[in-house]
Amino acid sequence: METRPLFRLTFILFLIILLFTFSWYSLNLPVVSDPSQSSSWLCNSKSRVCAHSGSVLESEIHKPRDHMEDFPHHPLDPLTMREIYKVRTILSTYPPLLPSFPAIHSLSLDEPHKDLVLKWKEGDPLPPRKALVIALLNGQSHVLSVDLDLGLVTSNKINHGSGYPMLTMNDISVAMQVALSHKELNKSTIKRGISLSDLTCVTPSAGWFGPNEEGRRIIKVQCFSNQGTPNFYMRPLEGLTMTVDIDQKEVVKFTDTGGGIPVPKGTDTDYRFKAQKEPPKMKPINPISIEQPFGPSFTVEDGHIVKWANWEFHLKADQRAGIVISRAMISDSETGVPRSVMYKGFSSELFVPYMDPDENWYFKSYMDAGEFGMGATALSLVPLNDCPRHSYYMDGIFVSWDGKPYVQPSIICVFERYAGDISWRHSEIPVNGFNIREARPKVSLVARMAASVGNYDYIFDWEFQADGLIHVAVSLSGMLMVKGTPHQTADQIPNQEAASGPLISENLIGVVHDHFITFHLDMDIDDTNNTFVKVDLVKEETFPGQSPRKSYLKAKRNTAKTEDDARIKLKLYEPSEFHVINPSRRSRLGNPAGYKIVPGGNAASLLDHLDPPQLRSAFTNNQIWVTPFNRNEQWAGGLFTYQSKGDDTLAAWSKSRNRAIENKDIVLWYTLGFHHIPCQEDFPIMPTVSSSFELKPVNFFESNPILKAAPMSEEDLPVCRPATSS
Repeated sequence: METRPLFRLTFILFLIILLFTFSWYSLNLPVVSDPSQSSSWLCNSKSRVCAHSGSVLESEIHKPRDHMEDFPHHPLDPLTMREIYKVRTILSTYPPLLPSFPAIHSLSLDEPHKDLVLKWKEGDPLPPRKALVIALLNGQSHVLSVDLDLGLVTSNKINHGSGYPMLTMNDISVAMQVALSHKELNKSTIKRGISLSDLTCVTPSAGWFGPNEEGRRIIKVQCFSNQGTPNFYMRPLEGLTMTVDIDQKEVVKFTDTGGGIPVPKGTDTDYRFKAQKEPPKMKPINPISIEQPFGPSFTVEDGHIVKWANWEFHLKADQRAGIVISRAMISDSETGVPRSVMYKGFSSELFVPYMDPDENWYFKSYMDAGEFGMGATALSLVPLNDCPRHSYYMDGIFVSWDGKPYVQPSIICVFERYAGDISWRHSEIPVNGFNIREARPKVSLVARMAASVGNYDYIFDWEFQADGLIHVAVSLSGMLMVKGTPHQTADQIPNQEAASGPLISENLIGVVHDHFITFHLDMDIDDTNNTFVKVDLVKEETFPGQSPRKSYLKAKRNTAKTEDDARIKLKLYEPSEFHVINPSRRSRLGNPAGYKIVPGGNAASLLDHLDPPQLRSAFTNNQIWVTPFNRNEQWAGGLFTYQSKGDDTLAAWSKSRNRAIENKDIVLWYTLGFHHIPCQEDFPIMPTVSSSFELKPVNFFESNPILKAAPMSEEDLPVCRPATSS
């Protein structure tokens, strides 16, 4: 019997108990100044919280919850474990799925119709609870609606279009087993001097590249050497690719074109801190944390309702989308009455094409949300490193391929951010009779999730500010997907321009690639009747003799009548603002209440529109789309993304229908993008890079809400300093 895991668990529990004991002890004894103890602290008498730097705060440890005791409080609360088990029981007796139980690829809340959610008030009975199930049986994809109150399947539709459901962990496991038992793989690894025990394989999605790949679910398998390093991504067995039929459990194609390409060395590629033998060649950075002597300013009610400052919203984890923000409301700065801003916001799809036509690379054009799931690939966040002190952690309740629920712990954190930024400031010099120094700190609330999709990590931040602004950021981290090469220096490459990327280390090319993230933003400014307005900045020329100026800019408003009017490609020299307004809600000055989307740094897809990856991801052809609300149009890449042709995407819906969108319930879609030309600093790990956009109020408030925000003062905060300082 294996005893090491039990021993490790016992040892970890012992450490936790020891840390808690030490925390209590240090918090309840007077702090003694000892110059030899650089980690001890001195605090003034006004301190309310001043703990030894080694203490562990209760808020930093997410205590495991018994989710079997959960029950829903809000119409948008995710399915509970009990509800999931009930759905499984209903499906197990549903005749069209018998005698065998189907593979479950998705099982989530079938959200109530929007009008029911908007009418619901706290204390009202919940609308009927339903589950939306995507199941695969005998090669057919079923979309089922299950009424939990009735205990019945009320709808069963079979997908007759292209594509398959999101992969399950069982699919990936099957593909791995089939590949690792293939005789040709053993021969190829031995030829490279690699043992099967040192092999780690991954399963890139196959994409879609014509009729030869249709009619069966296929996946690619590629392998790496993990000998001497957990960072196996830096040690590819280049040129070796297997195509596996998942359902038939067989290798349908084996390719090995990597003769003469060595397996790169693993020296200095281990990214774990404990593996770093040499001290860093930099001055050490002392631990840092923000002070919150009264604790966090936010609350999380009933597990999903977040309240902070003037904001309130519903927060949950979704197996496909990851982090989902719903019913975002902000209190009116004059009346304090909550006002609607956004009904629902989430990352709908990602598109990550690699720029290499090689036989072992051309298919790498991932659609991560629809193929693997952003929530499904999110792992537990690391306290104090992923999320600061006083964070609240939220679990995800997801469903495995056999229809049983499981807990993905601590995949979302909520915390307040203060990084020394300024929300507003102004000073007046005394010469005008005023001697004013006024400033307000920028404190915000962040809801965060990080998904580890293979080698890449995606960090999603939804940041709420007291001035009404929502800042949405996506950060990329992790490791590169690299290509093996026989060359060790750049001058050995005969034609560097023909290479798919630069040399980033010996025998490794960093392949050029893109990242696109498309967001579904169901804006409901003060109600559902909204209008999209494009405000163009247009150059006007002055008349002769009118002014010393020759030109100036004017803002010209253009109301979008149909979807065609709202397809936007961002242009630096044709600047515009993009407003979502409620024409029925006016300020005291007569301006319509609205929010505008403010793009940050961005990139556009440059692929040919007829290139198969771009056909499937045509939603990236524009940075902005606007569509009428349709509860069946949530996934920009289509409901069935895996191996899809692109016939059920945002671009397909919008172009074929060109529906009216003026003064309607509308959805704003925004795509932010990255071009990535790798460099040596991306090896063996990548620095985090970010891009973002903002949702900013426009005539929504009567004045700036920050006007009444209080500044900070020394009396509000503890004063702590290292014991060694004087």
